[in-house]
Amino acid sequence: MSEKKKLKLALVGTDSMRGNEIKNVFGREKFPLKDIDFFDPDVKEEYSKLTNFREEPRVIHHVDEDSLLSADLVFLAAAKEVNRKFGILAHRKKRFQAIDLSETFNTEENVPLVVAGVNDEIISKEKPSLIANPHPVTVVLSHLFHIILRKFGILKAISFVLQPASAYDEPGIKELANQSFSLLSSSSMPKKVFKDQIAFNVLSHTEPPDKRGFYSLEKQITSEVQRVLDKPDFPFFLSLVQAPVFHTYSIMTYIELKKKPGISGLKNLFKESTFFKLSPSSVSSPASVAGKDEIFVGQIKREESLPNSFWIWTVADNLTRGSALNAFEIARKIHSCG
Repeated sequence: MSEKKKLKLALVGTDSMRGNEIKNVFGREKFPLKDIDFFDPDVKEEYSKLTNFREEPRVIHHVDEDSLLSADLVFLAAAKEVNRKFGILAHRKKRFQAIDLSETFNTEENVPLVVAGVNDEIISKEKPSLIANPHPVTVVLSHLFHIILRKFGILKAISFVLQPASAYDEPGIKELANQSFSLLSSSSMPKKVFKDQIAFNVLSHTEPPDKRGFYSLEKQITSEVQRVLDKPDFPFFLSLVQAPVFHTYSIMTYIELKKKPGISGLKNLFKESTFFKLSPSSVSSPASVAGKDEIFVGQIKREESLPNSFWIWTVADNLTRGSALNAFEIARKIHSCG
């Protein structure tokens, strides 16, 4: 049997937070990599911008339609308008295969939404030219519900999500840092990203809600989870709150199960999965989990009046497990199906 060929990759949006994280993942993980080219739409002059990959300096090139044609797989990590332009070249014109990391195509039903290890069989069945990387919360909750559904079944699930400032990329991180400094130094407070105080505070929403009180991101994540699980009627409800932390999503999920597993049964399920890591509650916090690869499971509580009902606390880094690692594992699946 002949050995599968190594892949030539391209990364568009090298200096973005998602771009930098996927670059770091490929720098440290084993992958059949032939070569990788780096691109950024802001580069106007060749050799004017550099990056590092595996401890070597690499040139970041200007990107145009022809510059990606030699790549086997393209990662789109730039601004959404840039990703849309090159994603359309992949999806409609089949010029190359691409993975969108910036949720540009997540609401489009004809673009598959993939969580590696949950529904990545789509890759071998459909061989899509464009794949959408889901929202980080979708990645975490799809893994959580997937393993529990297979073993115990789920009657209902409700998740309460604490969102980090890095959900708004560098501007969100900088505003949280600047507001914190301003409050401690009694100076004027910037309010451009969040429109309200986020430092040492919690916001129930960061955009105008609809007539039912929910806002678009909550509806997007709920829809994404149902799509990934291929269960459009899955009884799942979600509420999201903006928290004053820089990185990681913290999620408390209430689930009612069809079968009675007990806390030990749930813990054993998480121990058997490579995506999860059981840890003491003190370790399952944003400060401890930031930069880690796994989904950390902390406290599990069983309701006394409803023996099949549990509360599960999970924390995961939105840039590693919630984005870059999922895209990396999708790339490995593409290679294995090639």
